[in-house]
Amino acid sequence: MTAAHHALMDRIYRHQRHFYDLTRLPYLFGRDTLIRHLDAKPGDRILEIGCGTARNLIKIAHAYPGTVLWGIDASSEMLRTAKAAVERADLSPRIVLMHGLAEDASALLARANPPFDHIVFSYSLSMIANWKAALAAAQAILSGEGQLHVVDFGDLKGLWPTIANLLRAWLRWFHVQPRAELLYEAETAARNRHDCRLKLLFGRYAFVFQASSAVLGKIAHEH
Repeated sequence: MTAAHHALMDRIYRHQRHFYDLTRLPYLFGRDTLIRHLDAKPGDRILEIGCGTARNLIKIAHAYPGTVLWGIDASSEMLRTAKAAVERADLSPRIVLMHGLAEDASALLARANPPFDHIVFSYSLSMIANWKAALAAAQAILSGEGQLHVVDFGDLKGLWPTIANLLRAWLRWFHVQPRAELLYEAETAARNRHDCRLKLLFGRYAFVFQASSAVLGKIAHEH
């Protein structure tokens, strides 16, 4: 499964990586909102799981001086583009890139000491089949006072049904599956707890979710 998924990601992004950021601007909403709300402080350790081209990592590095960043991605092809982008931005001393699956994040970074202060998933959980395993791996390396930050597709229930169905079909073409269950759990947490924040975008097209390590653990391990 691991080798197959790596191969799938490389096949998807082998050519897309060259124009990925330009083509995603019209529909990957909320990424900059997530970055603005990160509220990272100098010295904070930040990990993005599913970092792609390093677009977010570079923006975070510029927005929050003094932070140190890591990125994990399943596609070695995407990481080629990410490495070149990080080098062009002169951020190699601050951004570490690693090849691996989200579900293996805690194994890849088992020596994370101290643990991470912020962990980001930006339109990546909708591409991870076992998204709860990915969240559990993230929770294992997030500090007790750390924050989870997610931006991803919503359940699309606020859109016209025809448009929502067409959008779901189009996303499946790219092996993307909106995580309605995750959004439901985020809404439940946002209603009942003070240590998380949820913002819904454009007819539930997408959502931005920020949560404590405790909330992350509850979502990741709840069946």
